[in-house]
Amino acid sequence: MKRRDVRVVAATHRDLKEEAREGRFREDLYYRLNVFPIRVPPLRERVEDIPLLAGAFLERFAQRNGRSLAPLTEADAARLKAYAWPGNVRELENVIERAVIIARDGRLDLDRALPELPPAAAAFAPPAPAGDSGIRTVSELQQLERRNLVRALEACEWKVAGDDGAAKLLGMKPSTLSSRIKALGIEKPR
Repeated sequence: MKRRDVRVVAATHRDLKEEAREGRFREDLYYRLNVFPIRVPPLRERVEDIPLLAGAFLERFAQRNGRSLAPLTEADAARLKAYAWPGNVRELENVIERAVIIARDGRLDLDRALPELPPAAAAFAPPAPAGDSGIRTVSELQQLERRNLVRALEACEWKVAGDDGAAKLLGMKPSTLSSRIKALGIEKPR
């Protein structure tokens, strides 16, 4: 029998350390898998990649569908950057494919391709000031997201998961909300 040199690459969206601590994942298996961890940040933490990925998906799907479409505009890029992308790169890919399929007059139709915010999440979004173009910098979007998450957490008495948790109110998975809370440095007041 020949010896083989193999490497195991495992990926998950869950926090395995936390899962092991809570008894939902075997601790010994966690330490076997955690030899060389590589954290790939979610798309919402690398908004500068969104226009590049969207442009590549646009080219691919336009060619696959035999369509000639204009490239992404600055407004398209800003709109894509403003979305939270709970489904990550796969969701972006699906949105662009949908936009290519329903494109009219050689232009993408992001109005119909982007998912709508859940009504509960939309209720927490502040109205845009009169005369405001609606375009925000990455820093402004992060501050807006931070304020929105804090409002939702306060409304749910800082409960993240469950039917009366902030994740349900925001229309996102509890694990996604937890990662955003951590990434934005949100802490429950004492």
